[in-house]
Amino acid sequence: MASFYVKITDMHDGFLRVAACSPRVRVADVEYNLARIIGHLDRLVAEKVELAVFPEMSLTGYTCADLFHSRTLIDAAAQALGRLVEYSRSHMIHFAVGLPVVHAGAMYNCAALLRDGRVDLVAKSYIPNYNEFYERRWWRPLPQSASSVEVRVGGVSCTLSNTTVYRSHGATVGIEICEDLWVPVPPSCRLAMAGAQVVLNLSASDDLIGKYDYLRRLISQQSARCLCAYAYAGAGWGESSTDLVFDGKAIVAENGTVIASNRRWDPEDNTVIADIDIEAIERDRMHITTFADCAERECAGYTLEPAMETAQGYEWSACEPLLRNIDPHPFVPADTSAKNERCDEILNIQVAGLARRLDAIGCKTLVVGISGGLDSTLALLVAVRTFDRLGLDRKGITGITMPGFGTTDRTHNNAVALMEQLGVTSMEIPIAASVNQHFADIGHDASVHDVTYENCQARERTQILMDMSNRLGGIVLGTGDLSELALGWATYNGDHMSMYGVNAGVPKTLVRHLVGYYAGLGSTPDAVRRLLLDIIDTPISPELVPAAADGEILQRTEDLVGPYELHDFFLYYMLRYGFTPERIFMLARQAFNVEDYDDATIHRWLDTFMRRFFQQQFKRSCLPDGPKVGSVCLSPRGDWRMPSDASSTLWRK
Repeated sequence: MASFYVKITDMHDGFLRVAACSPRVRVADVEYNLARIIGHLDRLVAEKVELAVFPEMSLTGYTCADLFHSRTLIDAAAQALGRLVEYSRSHMIHFAVGLPVVHAGAMYNCAALLRDGRVDLVAKSYIPNYNEFYERRWWRPLPQSASSVEVRVGGVSCTLSNTTVYRSHGATVGIEICEDLWVPVPPSCRLAMAGAQVVLNLSASDDLIGKYDYLRRLISQQSARCLCAYAYAGAGWGESSTDLVFDGKAIVAENGTVIASNRRWDPEDNTVIADIDIEAIERDRMHITTFADCAERECAGYTLEPAMETAQGYEWSACEPLLRNIDPHPFVPADTSAKNERCDEILNIQVAGLARRLDAIGCKTLVVGISGGLDSTLALLVAVRTFDRLGLDRKGITGITMPGFGTTDRTHNNAVALMEQLGVTSMEIPIAASVNQHFADIGHDASVHDVTYENCQARERTQILMDMSNRLGGIVLGTGDLSELALGWATYNGDHMSMYGVNAGVPKTLVRHLVGYYAGLGSTPDAVRRLLLDIIDTPISPELVPAAADGEILQRTEDLVGPYELHDFFLYYMLRYGFTPERIFMLARQAFNVEDYDDATIHRWLDTFMRRFFQQQFKRSCLPDGPKVGSVCLSPRGDWRMPSDASSTLWRK
């Protein structure tokens, strides 16, 4: 297996700009098709596209039928290739076009990859001859065991292969053609394991009822299986409609997600452009160790071409925008059509984890502290769902409010009302007197609102919950979320501790979203819905210092530690992809509006995140059990193992 490490300087901050193009064609009119391709390329160069793919047989048209055996058409395509070679010498863009190639008395359906005056031909591996396809009438497959051979096409020297991975602008590229994707083991599987980070597919797949949706899933799945980007260009307007119709598909996917696709059925030229995250692809391949294990077993005969000098790439300005969407809330479901399904799945994971724990220890009683805030609300909703699923009486859930020095009427009233509406057992145990006694015992001045003042309250509440769970024969349900764990925004052996942390895998932005989802369910009573919406609108606060005279919350968490939407963004890209702080900063600038967060604000809170993430690891090293719900998790027994005394110096520099 070949290995290839990407240098960020080779591209636009580790992104490769890729285009999939479906130009208008005229069947057998090579001059017309060549002009369309060059016109397309000129526009792509203006957009600083580095790699482009055109459809199968894009120089001739796919539906030429027996004309493919005409010397006139073959020679015209070869001459057009020569003109594209000259174009590639004077332009930075690398691109693949389709044409018929004759070699050793046989004709092959080929993709020509043009780079800086060089041409490499990739022959189609699988030739369909079923249903509406009868390609073996004209073309033969090139066996995958075949090594590269030198051929000449219209005076142009080329290599012919289907087992080679090529280099382009600091990335590595594999090519397959149409049907190759539809077979049980597509060539792109082995091309990816041999090093290809981007797979190009030159296609001419006709359109049928339901075929487009199936194809999108196929492309998405293949990019996920191969941990790669996949750029697909299908033949479109102008192909013969004698028996088939072609809708001009252009699709770019990356690691399981379609990130760009065109509007089909458009007679004008169809193009999509996207920036592919090569660095993210390489990180996943390094992290998912079975990818390399599989490559070692499966990639015999596949080669990565030697490193070579290439023409200088585009110059990118420091603030050049990316041609891809960077979601500012990566933990929150973005696809509106799938939001409800995703939220339900997350809640089911939480419920399944808690249900299994209760069943395993034979427990029918839960104790949970209810503050009127988001985290304890979500934990209570999960507890209720769990008891309903297990057929247990909701009265076995004991929710305890523990008003202290900073508790406001708004949060307290919401907590009490929510427990009443959900039908759980409600208790209230004020903590002011016991905490004041503790202050006296340890010699702390109660007028000094420092960390001792705050943490004594948190630990008193945890002691009450633990002792009540013993008295009731139950367990304490933890409410702390993933964002708080990342920042260490929890009192050690206070709210940091429980007997099962049901929110441990859910970041704050997702907690808010899940509570909103629950509020919007048709089965949620109106009274509960109103309470949940007010809880969502309540400022996030530990309420550990006294409120204002008018009851307004003064201690706002995001004023102290920073906006959770920024911290969740930092957390996602640091843990999911291992990105550097520089790259996370660049992505944050792209994702958030400058009116919301300017560069100085992003920089400030990114530094805060890095400092706290390292300093607070000791709290994560002894977390209670809790279910993982997404790709980012901080469990010391699972996804994140880090010494508590690791230095943050490199990251903060």
